[in-house]
Amino acid sequence: MKNIEALDWYRFARMDFQSAHTLDEHSRPKPLEIICYLSEQCAEKMLKGFLVANAQNPPRTHDLPMLCDMCVELDIQFKALYDMCEFLTLYGVQPRYPNELEILGDDADRALRYIKGIVDFFETCGFMDVEE
Repeated sequence: MKNIEALDWYRFARMDFQSAHTLDEHSRPKPLEIICYLSEQCAEKMLKGFLVANAQNPPRTHDLPMLCDMCVELDIQFKALYDMCEFLTLYGVQPRYPNELEILGDDADRALRYIKGIVDFFETCGFMDVEE
């Protein structure tokens, strides 16, 4: 039987992923803050989905390195995501408020590369095929 709650986390993460890419491709000027925020949200929801799939109750946090550490405790492969999580965690709160964080085009490009890497990691490792 599928773990519906974990699948919901992954589904929401995919919506953030697709929204970030759509904004990057079709918006002029690019809303860099929103692209970076959605990138952080995608990573956060992927990690929380993995925790839920493994019977863990994810904390209410935007601290991606902490969430990544929790995932590492369950599967050492998550160490590969740590640097990406450290970069993306900056965008969990600050971009939602004016003048809190200066974001450049390179930051958004890097955020998009990192969430693609995280999504690819989940797909390659089969983490999105959750069972109860």
